[in-house]
Amino acid sequence: MADSSFDIVSKVEWQEVDNAINQTSREIATRFDFKNVGAEISRSGEKIEMKASGEERVKAILDVLQSKFVKRGLSLKALDAGDPQLSGKEYKIFANVKEGITTDDAKKVAKIIRDEGPKGVKAQVQGDELRVTSKSRDDLQAVQALLKGKDLDFAIQFVNYR
Repeated sequence: MADSSFDIVSKVEWQEVDNAINQTSREIATRFDFKNVGAEISRSGEKIEMKASGEERVKAILDVLQSKFVKRGLSLKALDAGDPQLSGKEYKIFANVKEGITTDDAKKVAKIIRDEGPKGVKAQVQGDELRVTSKSRDDLQAVQALLKGKDLDFAIQFVNYR
């Protein structure tokens, strides 16, 4: 019988990110506490920029964005927000959307699988993803349960389960 496998990836659904940003923008436009503070949010590439006239207001924009991320099923681990910075008369927060597993993170996950996972499960790094193979599908499901239980500092998804 052939080996079963799945891939561990860290991907972001960009349409959902855009939807979360649009919903945040609409909420900023309608909420009373954001009136006359110059609050706005925009995205270019993987960067999200939030602006407001006060530090507390720009933090509130980030809070609204995070709540929209959760509602849309996006992981907050994919959102890497910085601290508020004063730029002229307004405060700005820049946030990056992280996608892909770095080589170091992939090695950490492979080590967790090797040390704590079932015997006979192999993990190999393939670019920005990790392929996990085993003869037993039950072992693969045990690896998935193991990784879901770990508090990794990046979002993971399991794809190509064969």
